[in-house]
Amino acid sequence: MKPKKNPGFPKNSKGIFGPKKSSIFLGSGPRNQRFLGRGGIKEKEEEQFYSQRIEEVIKKLDSNVKGLSNEQTKKKLEKTGFNEIPEKKALHPILVFLKQFNNALIYILVVATIISFLLHHLIDAYVIIAVMIINATIGFFQEYRAEKEIKLLKKMIVSYAKVFRNNKLIQIPARELVPGDVIFVEDGDKIPADARLLFIKNFKTTESSLTGESFPVEKEIKVLPKKTSLADRKNMIFMGTFVASGTAKAIVVSTGLETVIGKIAKDMQKIKIVKSHFEKKTNKLAIQMGIIAAIGAILTFIIGFFIRGIEFSEISLFTIASLVSGIPEGLPAVLAIVLAMGARRMAKRNAIIRKLPATETLGVVTTIITDKTGTLTENTMNVEKIVLASSKEIDISGKGWSPFGDFCESDKKINPLKSFDLSKLLHISSICNNTQLVKKGSKYEIIGDPTEASLLVLAQKSGLKKENLKEKRIDDLPFNPDLKYRASLSLLVEKGKKKEIYVVGAPEAVLKKSKYFLFNGANKKLTAKKQKEIKESINNLTDKAMRVLALAYKPVSYKTSKLSEKGVKDLIFVGVVGIRDPPRQGVKEAIDKAKQAGIRVIMTTGDHKGTALAIAKEVGLIEGSKKSKFPEVLTEEELLKLPKRKFIKVIKNVSVFARLTPSMKLKIAEVLQKKGEIVAMTGDGVNDAPAIKKADIGISMGIIGTDIARESSDMVLADDNFISIVNAIEEGRIVFTNTRNASSFLITTNFAEDATIIAALSLGLPLPLLPTQILWLNLVTDGVTDVALAVEPSHGNVIKEKPRKAKENILSKEIIPLLILMVGVMAIAALIIFKVYLPQGIEKARTGAFLIMAFTQLFNFLNMRSLKKSVFKIGLFSNKFANWALLASFVLSLAVVYLPFLQNIFNFVSLSLIDVLIIILISSSVFWLGELYKLIKGRFFDKKDEQIS
Repeated sequence: MKPKKNPGFPKNSKGIFGPKKSSIFLGSGPRNQRFLGRGGIKEKEEEQFYSQRIEEVIKKLDSNVKGLSNEQTKKKLEKTGFNEIPEKKALHPILVFLKQFNNALIYILVVATIISFLLHHLIDAYVIIAVMIINATIGFFQEYRAEKEIKLLKKMIVSYAKVFRNNKLIQIPARELVPGDVIFVEDGDKIPADARLLFIKNFKTTESSLTGESFPVEKEIKVLPKKTSLADRKNMIFMGTFVASGTAKAIVVSTGLETVIGKIAKDMQKIKIVKSHFEKKTNKLAIQMGIIAAIGAILTFIIGFFIRGIEFSEISLFTIASLVSGIPEGLPAVLAIVLAMGARRMAKRNAIIRKLPATETLGVVTTIITDKTGTLTENTMNVEKIVLASSKEIDISGKGWSPFGDFCESDKKINPLKSFDLSKLLHISSICNNTQLVKKGSKYEIIGDPTEASLLVLAQKSGLKKENLKEKRIDDLPFNPDLKYRASLSLLVEKGKKKEIYVVGAPEAVLKKSKYFLFNGANKKLTAKKQKEIKESINNLTDKAMRVLALAYKPVSYKTSKLSEKGVKDLIFVGVVGIRDPPRQGVKEAIDKAKQAGIRVIMTTGDHKGTALAIAKEVGLIEGSKKSKFPEVLTEEELLKLPKRKFIKVIKNVSVFARLTPSMKLKIAEVLQKKGEIVAMTGDGVNDAPAIKKADIGISMGIIGTDIARESSDMVLADDNFISIVNAIEEGRIVFTNTRNASSFLITTNFAEDATIIAALSLGLPLPLLPTQILWLNLVTDGVTDVALAVEPSHGNVIKEKPRKAKENILSKEIIPLLILMVGVMAIAALIIFKVYLPQGIEKARTGAFLIMAFTQLFNFLNMRSLKKSVFKIGLFSNKFANWALLASFVLSLAVVYLPFLQNIFNFVSLSLIDVLIIILISSSVFWLGELYKLIKGRFFDKKDEQIS
């Protein structure tokens, strides 16, 4: 767009030189905050241009209202650098890939690979290498996507800016702006830098993505107090926000990394990426299994070489077999599958997982910190209540910007156009309006101010469409912050030509200009008593967190062709409307469900205190009957005054916080995390990105969320619905259960194989299983059934259970007795069969040991579908994947024994049908003993624990 030639500012423009500069107080950088003893939280001191007079700001920035000269900008640019957010140097893709090998399990597998190569067991080595590469590839694609975060912040900066240079308005690349530049912005512009306003005309900006403020902000020029929070700095404009209406001239005070958005970018770069809850637990499990595998291998070597005197070449075969059997080669792949299956189920419930470990971490979430606007609410403006001057109250239904809804009086549906008073209010709403409603597909969108748009939607709900009305607007007086109203001159042609002035504005301003009120189609004198009655109605609406607008009109002479402020007087007051951003459907039920799950929900918003409190009460976040020594809601200004100990107590006990900056959201999350809480942080704006990234689970909105919020998050809500978070937590708990079951299954398999080898060596028997045969069991037979455990459904209402302790390990004390029992039975059965068949040849003995190990694993798989409940209780065939997995594993176990090609590779021989049936019968003992153990434990020990607790 071409810049205008030195745009002027008419009489209703403002340029105010305020009082003497205040002392410095607060900056806005999130990382500037720190605790300083009993003094509470204090931020780094920096320039506060919002609290200084305009001429003082201009002087400090070495500028003037005509703009900088080319020489000045050149010097400043050398000093400050370009107005851009520099990208953090990204790791080369190869380095990102190599990083995936930096974990305990991979180290163990690398050691096993090296030993396999040294002992010339090449097949073992190649299989383990393949497992490591698959695991690293999955991790690479997850991490590489996360590198987009800071890049997306650059999209918040506009390409060009309109700037005064040597008193001429020109267009330059926005990156060339410097502090002291005087810029011009108008409707639809994206603001190119942080700036102090010099002149404005009907100027509003949309700052929801930065401050959380749901309404467009009316800007002003006057000097503000030094302790004004970011959201209330109305004489400032900020990089990346938008002009909702009007025009303005402003002086740039900050560029690049010194802007509010720049400081958020710096803050995000400082946040260290730590290992997720899931990664910590799986690493610990890997170390535990690795240590046991290493002990088993060392014990095998010591017994064989030093006690039994077996030759090195033979004992090396025992040792490598012991190591391979003890190492969970398939664990990385199995865990990835468990997480991927969980993520798939979550996606079906509108929760898109961006980082797989988050799938399980959701299951231990203890606190959800949620934004209000767009998360708990619809992020739309709806007229929900009309109070006519005649005292009639009308409720209006409908959602969002959709122009459909009912009008009800005393719970009875009415035709709004049959009432003269109500019809007049609706006509004013339609004509005195500068917005548009546009249908895109099945959805409706607005162009213009959301508050005005709510009136347009209201009119269309009644059937009034501006283009179909027999009246038209011939002049307009735009909204003026000083006058606090907008007015339109309308020409009516329905019953003879006549003209009327329509007025919409703040109730106090419209009442002041009114002389009469409309009562059932007649004009009556607006007395002091009536004004008091109307003000009470207004207060009732504001108490419900509604924004209230008053509507009035006045017939004028047909000769009137221009509208002026002088003509807006002696109005006929028609009524008021209550406008609100309503709560999302199902949010109240979701919060109740979260409470039942033992999860605390905290609201943090940039919106006003009263609005936040009203919404919190409506959605059940605050229960009115409960008394507490702590306030129901606190603002950042109030939090900043608290000493450290009191601040921490407040965070632990207050659930609603208003007028927050990004730094305070981040501080709240950090305090809770230090207290051991697992925090899920939701948000949609740029201001939410640091806290989203810092939280244990960062959750962004898929529809209304900004790109940077989405890329900073672990999970994206496809429907922006709070209830999807609770659903995801439920799935997360199921994922942990399945992770534990699948890991337990692998542990019993690996330890049973290791125990069999060590026992055989101790008894003076030959090696019962070769390393390649063990790998087949671990990667093929077990691998198929593990996938089925990954999709095992929930066996109870897990969401009603209290959150699991964050420190609880996958391999817990509670399940160890069952695992020891299974390992013992499997190893004893394998040794019995091996010893029985050994006189008939080593190959037949190993074939028998292999089959009994394979079949005991399959029966144990049934045990592992639930570590607490009987398989008959959860349904023997309730998991169709389990049924197919059992069949596939059974076929693969027999295939490797009976197919000549595989039989030769793995050194097996064919067994008779009777032999196989006997092996199956012996193997089933694992299942029956497992069922007996669960029965005894559930009947005696679990019930006893419940009584104690």
